[in-house]
Amino acid sequence: MNEPNEQQPDASRRSFIKNSMIASSFFIVPRHVLGGVGFTAPSDKLNIAAIGAGGKGASDIRNASVKGRENIVALCDVDFSGSAAKTVLEFPKAKLYADYREMLDKEKALDAVTISTPDHVHGPAAAFAMERGKHVYVQKPLTHNIREARMLTKMARDKKIVSQMGNQGASNPLLHNMVKKWVDSGEIGKISKVQIWTNRPVWPQGYAMPKPDESKKPKDLNWDLWLGPAEYMPYTPNLHPFNWRGWWNYGTGALGDVGCHLIDIPFRTLGLKYPTDAECSVGSVYSQMWTADYNPEGCPASSFITLHFGATEKSKSPIEMTWSDGGIRPSHPEIIPANQDIGGANSANGVLMIGDKGIISTNINDSSPLMPKLYLNDGKTEFGPETGSTEEPEYGHQRKWVDACKAGFNSKEHKGLTSSFDYAGPMTETVLMGNLAIRSFMLRKDNGKGQQDFFARRKLLWDGENMKITNLEEANQFVGRTYRKGWEV
Repeated sequence: MNEPNEQQPDASRRSFIKNSMIASSFFIVPRHVLGGVGFTAPSDKLNIAAIGAGGKGASDIRNASVKGRENIVALCDVDFSGSAAKTVLEFPKAKLYADYREMLDKEKALDAVTISTPDHVHGPAAAFAMERGKHVYVQKPLTHNIREARMLTKMARDKKIVSQMGNQGASNPLLHNMVKKWVDSGEIGKISKVQIWTNRPVWPQGYAMPKPDESKKPKDLNWDLWLGPAEYMPYTPNLHPFNWRGWWNYGTGALGDVGCHLIDIPFRTLGLKYPTDAECSVGSVYSQMWTADYNPEGCPASSFITLHFGATEKSKSPIEMTWSDGGIRPSHPEIIPANQDIGGANSANGVLMIGDKGIISTNINDSSPLMPKLYLNDGKTEFGPETGSTEEPEYGHQRKWVDACKAGFNSKEHKGLTSSFDYAGPMTETVLMGNLAIRSFMLRKDNGKGQQDFFARRKLLWDGENMKITNLEEANQFVGRTYRKGWEV
C-alpha cells in the first residue's frame, strides 16, 4: 500500500492561509466580521463524500455536513432511484458515482468519507479510502468479519486516520453520566454477569435463499457493484435494499444490526477486551423427516450466545456475557418490580449488568433514550430520564468526527471520540465472535454412515491476540472471508 501524505488537504489549505496572514503586514479583518456569527471560511470546510447515500447513509452524510457548514462534494450509490434520490436533492452540487473506487481515485481534494453500505462492503470501502489518506466514518458493525476489524484498526493507527464507527449511542451523555458513573463508583459492586437481548431480527432470516431472477432487477440498480466483494450471482430479489441482513455473504444478522449498540454498553463501561471463548445454540427448523434443516448461508431466526472475559480494572472478577435474539429475553430479576420493564420499552431490547450489590438495567443505546435504571439490593433505586437529548442529531456523533478530522489525528478532539477504531475495532470483534460461534454451530460433515453430523457444537476457545480458535480449526474459516477478484482486502 502507498503511504498517504499525512498532511490532509484541509490542513494544507489552512496552513497556506495561516502562513499568508503571518507574512502580510495588513490588518486582518476577523472572520466573524466578514461573514457573521457561525460563518465558516471556504478554506476551513471539510470536503466530504458519502459511500452509500440512501437509508442510514442519508442521515450520516446530512449530519456530517453540520447544517451546511461542510462541503458535500460527492455521493456514491449503486441505485440513485431509491431513498438516495432525496439525498441528491439535498446536495445538488455533489458529483454522483456508482463505484466508490472510481470516486476515491477521481476526487483528489476529498478529505473524508462516510460509509453506510450493506455490511459486506464496510471493510473493503474503508480500506480503499484509508489507503488514499481519507478520514472515515463507518456504519456499524465496523466490518463483516473479525480479520477486517483488526486490519482497519491497525491501518487507522498506522496511517493517522481520524475514524469513527456509527454506533451513535456511544455519544449519548447518559451512558457516561449515569451508567459509567454507577459502574466506576462501585454502586452495584463486583460485576460477574451481563445479559443482553433483542427482538431482532425484524427481517426474513434465511433458511431458503431467494432464487435469482434477472427479469426482476430494477433498471437503475448496479447489481455487480452491490455485490462488491461477495461472490458473483445473478440478480436475486428480496436482498436489496434491506433483507441482505439475514444472509452471511452480505449481512451479520441480529448481532451485527444491534450488537454494536447493546454490547457497547458493558464493553465500554467495564473496559472489556477480547473474549476468551464463545459458545452458542440456535433455534431449529425441522423438515417432515425431523432432521435439522439448517442453511449455512443464512442467519438463524434466533440464537443464544455465551462469551467469557477475564477480569478488568473496572471489575475484578471474570465476566460472563450472554446474548439472545429472536425475542428471547432473560428472566425478570427479583429486585426489579414485576410490573416494570427490564431494558427498554416492553422489555424488547436491553442490557442487565448484574453485580453483588445490585443491577443496572438499560436500553438499546442508539438514538433512542438509554433509560438507565439502578436497582440495589438494599431497595435504593435511581432512574435516568425517559427522553434523550435532542440538542444535536444523534448526540453530535458525526459532527464530533468532522471536528476531529479538522483538528488532526493527535488532537484532543480525536482522542475524545467515543468510537474511533482503537475502541470500535475490538468491540466489533467481540460482536462478530458471536457470529463465528453461530456459523461454526452450523458446520456438519459426513460421519461415514451416510449421515451428516454437527461436529462443531462445543465451546470455542479464542486466542484474541492471534485471532485464532485453538480447539477447532474448521471454525477459523469464519475469522475472514474470500473476496471476489478486484475487491480484495
